[in-house]
Amino acid sequence: MALDPKGPITQLHGVGPQLAQTLAKLGLHRPIDLLLHLPFRYQDRSQVRPIAGLNVGDEALISGQIISTRVIFGRQRSLELVVRDVSGEIRLRFFHFSKYQQAAIERSNYIQAFGSVRFFGNKLTVSHPEYQTFAEEPSAPTPDLTPVYPTTQGLGQQRLRKLCKQICALPWPDVAGAPYATLQALHAPTDLESVPALQEQLAIDELSAFYVLMKGRALKRNQERATALTESSPLAAQLTANLGFTLTAAQQRVADEIAKDLAKPLPMLRLVQGDVGSGKTIVAAFAALRAIHNGGQAALMAPTELLAEQHAQNFRQWLEPLDIQCALLTGQMSAKHQREGLAHVADGTAQVVIGTHALFQERVTFHRLVLVIIDEQHRFGVHQRMSLQGKGGHPHQLVMTATPIPRTLTMTLYADMDVSVIDELPKGRQPITTHTVSQDNRAKLVERLHRVLQSRQQAFWVCTLIEDSDEIDAQSAESTLAALTQALPEHRIALLHGRMKGDEKVALMQAFKRHEIDLLVATTVVEVGVDVPNATQMIIENAERLGLAQLHQLRGRVGRGNLASRCFLLFKPGLSAAAKHRLNAMRESQDGFYLAEQDLKLRGPGDILGTRQAGEESFRIADLSVHAHLMPRVIQRSEALMAADEHSAAAAELQQLLEMWAPADDRHLNV
Repeated sequence: MALDPKGPITQLHGVGPQLAQTLAKLGLHRPIDLLLHLPFRYQDRSQVRPIAGLNVGDEALISGQIISTRVIFGRQRSLELVVRDVSGEIRLRFFHFSKYQQAAIERSNYIQAFGSVRFFGNKLTVSHPEYQTFAEEPSAPTPDLTPVYPTTQGLGQQRLRKLCKQICALPWPDVAGAPYATLQALHAPTDLESVPALQEQLAIDELSAFYVLMKGRALKRNQERATALTESSPLAAQLTANLGFTLTAAQQRVADEIAKDLAKPLPMLRLVQGDVGSGKTIVAAFAALRAIHNGGQAALMAPTELLAEQHAQNFRQWLEPLDIQCALLTGQMSAKHQREGLAHVADGTAQVVIGTHALFQERVTFHRLVLVIIDEQHRFGVHQRMSLQGKGGHPHQLVMTATPIPRTLTMTLYADMDVSVIDELPKGRQPITTHTVSQDNRAKLVERLHRVLQSRQQAFWVCTLIEDSDEIDAQSAESTLAALTQALPEHRIALLHGRMKGDEKVALMQAFKRHEIDLLVATTVVEVGVDVPNATQMIIENAERLGLAQLHQLRGRVGRGNLASRCFLLFKPGLSAAAKHRLNAMRESQDGFYLAEQDLKLRGPGDILGTRQAGEESFRIADLSVHAHLMPRVIQRSEALMAADEHSAAAAELQQLLEMWAPADDRHLNV
């Protein structure tokens, strides 16, 4: 039976229902999806590296004699090997191993292992390498390039490599067209030098298809009808007077752009970008005011309970003096409060509804929803955003992000949106001085913090882990809390992390805001939305583990009042070149857009925009940190294809592009 490229993936040998479910997590539903699932990098295992020449961050093939093996019993059991070559020794560490694996290693004399070199307990270590064991000293490795694929839990690289090898060996129907040979070559390239040109050929096709789909979504939206919010609210002047400050020129410009959109009978879809502290939320409040004056409701959706609670406080402070009722709906609320809130939303008593993912639920019925405001929009999936849109027919949408997005990403990923930028900070905001501090100087930093806290200022101390881990060599929030409590006994210190219940997190943040807590030890749960003007110090533990976008967001938690603020980036010695670049960039710049461009070059778009749902608005081949220069060509080509006569060769080319590159589940591109 011939292979159907767009049939079920279970056509492939060895793919049963269970494996098909795992592959579906990666968006791999059909054989053609697997063909398009290309390696994101290749490992060169052709050369054995001397152990003495290895540095932290290196990915290397090592070969040597097994000197010793032992099982270490800590928080998590691990198997440790000491391997020696003529130049030195290194440790291999396995946290997940069977007794058969242990016995096989103990029977062996030599090992070849490939993995990333890290410091663990101040010793060079490779954790969970791919390896082969030998009774005698092994021969030289083969010169093959090994593909590394995007994968998911329950699907190892070896199994994925076998599946991709199988798909490339099968006779392929004409549906793949000319790209098939290019795709096949990228699964198994003969040399690294040929890869960029092959990727570029396919990236142009993929970006063109994506751009066309995004523009198609925009065209479809322009055929829909929304409530035209034509009348501006007379309460806007009163809100401005109550604020005690005037909008910046940038805020006013963006507010005017939004007002013009809202007055049209077409559903607005506008992205508002603004750096940390630029004042996006008050601009959204003016938009909500217009929606309410025109007889509708506004819904504001936030990604966390903490941020939803803060938005609710702000909107109540701004709007309730104007006799506008605000309601908060979150999953952590009591059943009684949820019932009351749902009733007020349904009968229109609640004119502004603020919540988390709880707003998606079917039982949430709006009286007349005309405006949807989505904060930190990249943290929501498109399906989630659209489920809220469906509650009001075709409401206007205002989506906001405090994560500066490079222009390349904006013109590609958000081609279906109009974009506004608040590129000015409110007057009186103090600059934040940023310092890089080695862990060796930790004690001096604690002494300095003591003096700052004595002056009645407050501080954050952010850690990347909640508790100590045997797998990750980083300072945990729990151990940091214990150490700081001992070092600073006269100060009030508390711990905030993501495993706490929503109401506990909110209560703790409110206590911090009321200055009932001097120092808040926290995980990155405080990354967005937390506003404590008296907090002037931000210490970020193991800053080398975070990307620039996240570091910049965390730094933005201070400097929100009129006091000079500082950010300290604590790092472990032995930084990789990329980590040094990130920390230096943070020290030298407070420009979020500049830092986003640097992050794009260093880490790619996923780290800027946050985790996404599998297969959603993501690219299989195109990498915008590499292929940004292609966008002018992509746009020119796409516009020409869309403008072509429907019976022309260009129209046929466009159809082939969409058939090839649209994901199997492409609802997110055609809503």
